Amino acid sequence: MSSALAVEKEKLEKPPLQIHYLGDRVLRQNAKRIPRVDNNTRKLVTEMLQTMYSANGIGLAAPQVAVNKQLIVVDCEPDNPANPPVVLINPQIKSYSRDLCSMEEGCLSIPGVYMGVTRPRAIEVTFKDESGRPKKLKAAGLLSRVIQHEMDHLNGVMFVDRIENSLVLTEELQKQGFSVGAVKSIK
Repeated sequence: MSSALAVEKEKLEKPPLQIHYLGDRVLRQNAKRIPRVDNNTRKLVTEMLQTMYSANGIGLAAPQVAVNKQLIVVDCEPDNPANPPVVLINPQIKSYSRDLCSMEEGCLSIPGVYMGVTRPRAIEVTFKDESGRPKKLKAAGLLSRVIQHEMDHLNGVMFVDRIENSLVLTEELQKQGFSVGAVKSIK
């Protein structure tokens, strides 16, 4: 899987897009399918990648930059120029592994908050790439986790919604100045 778009993996002083934070309504909407992949879509992909790299992220979903579209970008190796990012347009998870694992997650929309989240270890996902070609990807480990995390954003779900220990969650959010009232628990 590779991206045909050439985007420098560098931090820009002024990234093209603004990341929205927990509590912002744009993060809670269901993203709309992209009917066709065109130059506007590719421009958005480029700007999302530039914004993600500038924020030291490894994944970014369009709703995080107030774009209500089913588009995510992922790069589990942002320091490796030889490893291209993965662009997933209209992604759908076709299968999940029964095997679950817990890992610490963070989110560009909730800076400073890191907590353990349990998710399936592996997934199979279908999507269109930045050229509009249908693709299928089997992902495990970190790539699987990042794709699931970013796809949650397309459904208005944030990783803190998956945290079951509300005491620890409240403490962590308050330390970073976020309201626990912005969490929408999905137990």
